[in-house]
Amino acid sequence: MPHHFAEIAFTPTVKKLQEQLGSRPSYARMEDVPGAINHRLSGAEAGFIAARDSFYMATVSETGWPYIQHRGGPAGFVRVLDEETIAFADFRGNRQYVSVGNLTTDDRVSLFFMDYAKKRRLKLFGRAKIVGLDAEELMSRLEMPDYRARVERGVVIRVEGFDWNCPQHITERFTADEMHAMTMPLIARIAELEAELGESRALRSAVRTGGS
Repeated sequence: MPHHFAEIAFTPTVKKLQEQLGSRPSYARMEDVPGAINHRLSGAEAGFIAARDSFYMATVSETGWPYIQHRGGPAGFVRVLDEETIAFADFRGNRQYVSVGNLTTDDRVSLFFMDYAKKRRLKLFGRAKIVGLDAEELMSRLEMPDYRARVERGVVIRVEGFDWNCPQHITERFTADEMHAMTMPLIARIAELEAELGESRALRSAVRTGGS
């Protein structure tokens, strides 16, 4: 099976359910392509990841429970090191260390990168490795000098497979920066109209004063 995301996600049980519910033919065509695909990041995936300011990461504990964590930072804090590797600086949070603990017994992760404004999402399977601060060369590539947060470690993820998800049921949401960018032209236009209105009022006042 050359489609690496499907190879991981479509287990025999999943395929059987797809068959029962009628979606198996379309997904079988998705898998039946020449050559291996969706295991190396192209410019589209790299650019999408680099533009994100957060993502969701799932890990699995030694007792079999899945755990989902939100990781955030400035846009671009997730770095694409090469077409098969991404990494990020892990900033201090509530110090529960559930994800970090899970990764010591199972390195498999599942990531969701979301662009709510454009209703796009990228799903990614990978294997994660925790890197200490003493890995100076790598950590220097993950630094965010202008972001005031304590970095506790680095996380390096080798991409195993990815897939773009459909936009159905994604609710549009916008960040404060995105709202600012969208409203700035309106604010500028309002200021322009207010200035023109002020000039018009001043002119009318001058005419009335001059004619009295």
